[in-house]
Amino acid sequence: MSSAVASAPQTLSRAQTRDNWNAVLASTIGWTLDSFDYFVVVMVLTEIAKEFGRTNAEVALTITITLAFRPVGAFLFGLMSDKYGRRKPLIIDVIAFSVLSIASGLAPNFTTFLIVRALFGIAMGGEWGAGTSLVMEKISPKWRGLLSGILQQGYTTGNLLASIAYFLIVPHFGWRALFFVGGAPALLALFIRTKVKESEVWERTHRNEWSALWGTIRSNLRVFIYLVIFLTFMGFCGHGTQDMYPTFLKTQRGFSAGGAAVMTMIANLGALVGGVLVALTSDRFGRRRSIACGLGLAVLVIPLWVFSPTTAMLALGGFFIQFGVHGAWGVVPAHISELVPDQIRGFMPGFAYQCGILLAGSITYLQALFGSATSYSNAMALTALVVFASTAVVVSLGPEKKGVIFGRSEPQKAQ
Repeated sequence: MSSAVASAPQTLSRAQTRDNWNAVLASTIGWTLDSFDYFVVVMVLTEIAKEFGRTNAEVALTITITLAFRPVGAFLFGLMSDKYGRRKPLIIDVIAFSVLSIASGLAPNFTTFLIVRALFGIAMGGEWGAGTSLVMEKISPKWRGLLSGILQQGYTTGNLLASIAYFLIVPHFGWRALFFVGGAPALLALFIRTKVKESEVWERTHRNEWSALWGTIRSNLRVFIYLVIFLTFMGFCGHGTQDMYPTFLKTQRGFSAGGAAVMTMIANLGALVGGVLVALTSDRFGRRRSIACGLGLAVLVIPLWVFSPTTAMLALGGFFIQFGVHGAWGVVPAHISELVPDQIRGFMPGFAYQCGILLAGSITYLQALFGSATSYSNAMALTALVVFASTAVVVSLGPEKKGVIFGRSEPQKAQ
């Protein structure tokens, strides 16, 4: 397995291999715990509203604000990771979202909670770009797809862990205890500080002057615009199949809150499996083709996902819809990291990712409007069909650089 992690096709020492695997582990855990803290608010929304004397809609605003501030974090920490190295900004970011998680649990009133969640959005937005660039630059190109899938599924794992923690912790210790658990990542910063070395690709290729860094960004604006469009459509696929699904189950299919949570866990398991397996195929068949195939599978199971007459068939549909959607998402870190120059790999993929996710959040509102006019099943089926097909077209028309060797001075042509 030692050949799975390298920045170039060469023999690695045992120490180098261990360092590279530590980077994979640290970044994946960081994204998992970051996601955990984000979804904790989703899980305890009604409890927070009750304690602070607010409506559910007012507390839901904190989720929107967190989402809105994620691009700010991606911008700031992305620039820092290209200027000062991948490792230091990642350490600062991990400490920041750990402290802000604890602060969320200690918030004495709603206004304080709102401000803390906005700051958490900055920290959450910064983790993905710094962590992904560090991992993608350390691993061998032939394993980039597989480990991209593992890394990206940290988001799904965080969602799943938040659901489990809700059932185990909140009934006994209250909603604030979940945010105290979210402070644990501070220990991860110590692990990164002592066990993970800086990216050799960054050390060879980074810009010493801010003017040179900005120049590289400006010369790649067309790539950035494409990435934002692509990631917006990918966000439509994710948000469009996840956000309103519990509401659909409870309002149209008569599920209890617990039953809807179980169905969500089943869907997340599908996401975990698909996110790794589909990403693995991209190492052989290409990034664009694997993303399109994952979305093609999702199209086929739309009827099973929302129109099934039995709970068992609905669960099967939930599993496979997320298998396909998050299978496509698993390819994303490798795909977009390969499309940008070494000098801005910390900034551009992460900033484009967070901008795309922010724009994609509108699909939930559109589904809610459409669902109230017809039915949630019709709204979700139609929007899913449209965004799956549109995203497959967008990625198929875009560039690809599968297997590009990072750190080379000569330009690499897109396939």
